[in-house]
Amino acid sequence: MSIKRIDSTPRMSRIVEHGNTIYLCGQTAKDATKDIKEQTVTTLEKVEELLEKAGSDKKHILSVTIYVRDMKDFAAMNEVWDAWVEDGYQPARACVEARMARPELLVEMSVVAAKKEA
Repeated sequence: MSIKRIDSTPRMSRIVEHGNTIYLCGQTAKDATKDIKEQTVTTLEKVEELLEKAGSDKKHILSVTIYVRDMKDFAAMNEVWDAWVEDGYQPARACVEARMARPELLVEMSVVAAKKEA
């Protein structure tokens, strides 16, 4: 099977497709000055935009790894997540506390999804 890389830089690709599987690079908030809820909202918006570009959507997410800077934000992040995920389409998920690339980032998500069937 071929591998397709989309929106590549010398360091990484924003989207990698292998067969019918889509891998997104880690997604963070559009504005890292906001609180955990707003950062989660805009991170999920970016996930949806990239999935659409790759021929998928949030109903086709297979798994998500969520990194939060501090577990004190876990409940607030989950409040946004739970409202975003559609019933019957919950992906496999892990959430861990992690040191972020920049201190103002509160959440990052790594997503694996399937392509929508044509």
